[in-house]
Amino acid sequence: MNKVEVRPGIYYVGAVDWNVRSFHGYSTDHGATYNAYLIVDEKIALIDTVKGPFAKELIDRVSEIVDMKDIDYVVSNHVEMDHSGALPAVMKEASNAVIVTSSPAGLKGLQAHYGTEYSYQPVKAGDTLSLGSRTLTFVATPMLHWPDNMVTYCPEEKILFSNDAFGQHFASNKHFDLQTDLSVVYQEAKKYYANILMPYGAQAKKALEIVKGLDLEMICPSHGVIWTQHIPDILQMYEEYSCQPPKKEACIVFDSMWHSTEKMAFAILEGFSRAGVSAKLYDLKECHISDIMTDILTAEYVAVGSSTLNNQMLPTVASFLCYMKGLAPKNRKGFAFGSYGWGGQSIGQVAESMTGMGFTMICDPVKQLYIPSDEQLGALEEKIYEAVKD
Repeated sequence: MNKVEVRPGIYYVGAVDWNVRSFHGYSTDHGATYNAYLIVDEKIALIDTVKGPFAKELIDRVSEIVDMKDIDYVVSNHVEMDHSGALPAVMKEASNAVIVTSSPAGLKGLQAHYGTEYSYQPVKAGDTLSLGSRTLTFVATPMLHWPDNMVTYCPEEKILFSNDAFGQHFASNKHFDLQTDLSVVYQEAKKYYANILMPYGAQAKKALEIVKGLDLEMICPSHGVIWTQHIPDILQMYEEYSCQPPKKEACIVFDSMWHSTEKMAFAILEGFSRAGVSAKLYDLKECHISDIMTDILTAEYVAVGSSTLNNQMLPTVASFLCYMKGLAPKNRKGFAFGSYGWGGQSIGQVAESMTGMGFTMICDPVKQLYIPSDEQLGALEEKIYEAVKD
């Protein structure tokens, strides 16, 4: 196994998951990494572990550097099993180690997952741990995105081990920002925020303020690349996502049985375009909901359309709305539309769902009986234009 020295005496010892393509309904088209870091000092600390199936890879990497039994501390920044899944295998080898975790949520979570037989050292915000020439300082970041989350800062090295913050699902054998295609990395960082951290914008804002107060030369997240030269860029992205209002953009999301709702979607696209609103169109038969949510992260307008099937909206639309509700976008404006044959219940259901999420609807829903005429499509385009023009 090839170890990577991040700084003298500090190593990347994580694992690359090249083939994973789904993470709880979020498509990971570029794979993922489960990052762990080893600090060798008078005391030896392992910062996080990896997903369970990659335990041997982690242990092999660490064993190239030190004897596992010489590890003094295993710092668990986050209980979720893509971070802690290898903990039992690690602790079997690192039998002298103490697990450092947040108090009380980290301790409670780890004991619920892995039992009480290990030696635990719970820490709170501001607590420190001396490794010799280096110190670890722990900063609680609860609900970013679990109650137990914390980050670990090493002031002597000016390194933040940031856990899920600033991460991306992006597989590469190159581990630093300067070594990768940044256009892909930035897009994956946006997708990661949109599909995992969006509901916790207030917590992200608080964490960002803490991070901005640190003297940083390196951010080592638990997923994706290590930030060095582009730290200001990723911090600016988080500033935009967590603090700034959505942009003048529109996402038009639909499914259609016989193309009538699809025709309406294109008319809506034209209405937004005429009004100077940058708009994108997504057919749910073709587009993954996690990619759609990546664009909704920064979009002011969301239009959702569905045909009516058995007195209900189409299952793809229901699934999308359920997914979006969980991610809880704020300060958005919505519109519901769709075609029908006789009942037409779906359009009202879409509008009710979006209103329940807190969307401000830009105008009444539009229900189209069967196939829309050119005149009806033109009227729909005009309706959207009038609703959103400056």
